[in-house]
Amino acid sequence: MKQVNFPKATKFIMWNEVAERFTFYGMKAILTTFLISNFFNPTNDPNLQDFAISKANEQTHLFITLAYAIPLLGGFLSDWFLGKYKTIVYLSALYCLGTFLQAFNVDNYPLFMAGLFIIAVGSGGIKPNVSANLGDQFDESNSHLISKAFNLFYFCINIGSFFSSLLIPIMLREYGPKVAFGIPGVLMFLALVVFILGKKYYKQVPPVGYPKENFLVISFFAISEFIKGKKTDSILDLAKSKYSPEAVDGIKQVWTILGLFAFIPFFWALYDQNGSEWVLQATQLDLTVAGITFMPQQIQAINAILILVYVPILSLGLYPYLEKKGINFNPLLKIGFGFIFTLLSSVIIWAIQLKVDAGEHPTVLWQVLAYVILTLGEVLISMTGLEYAYQQAPKKMKSTITAFWLLTVSTGNYLVSLINGNISNNGILSDLKGANYYLFFTILILIITFIYFTYTRKINKH
Repeated sequence: MKQVNFPKATKFIMWNEVAERFTFYGMKAILTTFLISNFFNPTNDPNLQDFAISKANEQTHLFITLAYAIPLLGGFLSDWFLGKYKTIVYLSALYCLGTFLQAFNVDNYPLFMAGLFIIAVGSGGIKPNVSANLGDQFDESNSHLISKAFNLFYFCINIGSFFSSLLIPIMLREYGPKVAFGIPGVLMFLALVVFILGKKYYKQVPPVGYPKENFLVISFFAISEFIKGKKTDSILDLAKSKYSPEAVDGIKQVWTILGLFAFIPFFWALYDQNGSEWVLQATQLDLTVAGITFMPQQIQAINAILILVYVPILSLGLYPYLEKKGINFNPLLKIGFGFIFTLLSSVIIWAIQLKVDAGEHPTVLWQVLAYVILTLGEVLISMTGLEYAYQQAPKKMKSTITAFWLLTVSTGNYLVSLINGNISNNGILSDLKGANYYLFFTILILIITFIYFTYTRKINKH
């Protein structure tokens, strides 16, 4: 008999996710502007401002880089050694330590950044395990509810993001940085407590130990055999002399998916600027709308609301409509349109900055329009890309693909961090300031979009 209700464990997982995402996005909402005002240019010296902006952007994107690189290790730790429950509990405790270290050291740069590093490790380590733990709670009797559960899970993520992006900047303004960074710490502690309270309800999948036939081992062995001069139609086929054909063929599928993934970091390089560079741009805009004056850090909250609007419109409205009309709006095409919308949002941000550089203060509604377009690009790329990769990946490689997907976020942010580091150190990219900075990324995403459509056209022909 099919169950009609979610397993009891899911409510603990959902509340845990709301609180954890409140913590992450609340801290991130004020991070870039705080680094500038408190550490890199506390005297508001105009001569230091360009350096301070680049340095703060560099550190923010380095943080995101680490937070989305660690999931690969978090997945291995859980699947091979500790299991999901212990991994989440141990790394959530570390996460709490980082938030409190940060909150109590808002005037001590080394310790503040140490806290930020610990947060990146904790949040990144639990990231691939929380959603996977949700999936583990379902079996044949209630598998028909999984899709609804993950939709609700996605809703919880954006609820946490929305409220923290609105509230934490106010806490910073009204009560100072200790309270503003401390509240996310308290929420993370509550997230851990809620998760532990649900322990007796969780279905726990035990770790499987270190798999001998894994992605890295097989790939490196095949490459080493190729370097030795051995020949075959496919380099990976060389690994069949030592590993099972099934495992090697699975790795082949993964590498095919990684070819698509190669484009995705460029999307994240532009997208994640909405939490740093776009916030700094908002400080120079007219933030009064309908008599209400918003804070620069609050504008990014619109992203979370838009996601909650777009997902049902696309999944329940547009996609089924196009399918009925016989229009093949396949995943590769969805991602392609995602790049086009990302490009359009970048053009708007560049145009806004041209006005700012000319001494004007455009209305923030222009930036809101950029968010409207960018978020549509996010839904088309992020949700579609992960679903496509998950479906294409071999059964035993699902978690690996998820970790590699998160790694695209890390890679994109590392690229932006390197660029900002070069600017702050007066390197060859030091002229990328003001509108030139956004023009650079606009041209970059234009080139990537063109290459993407050329690449996927060849895939579709085959």
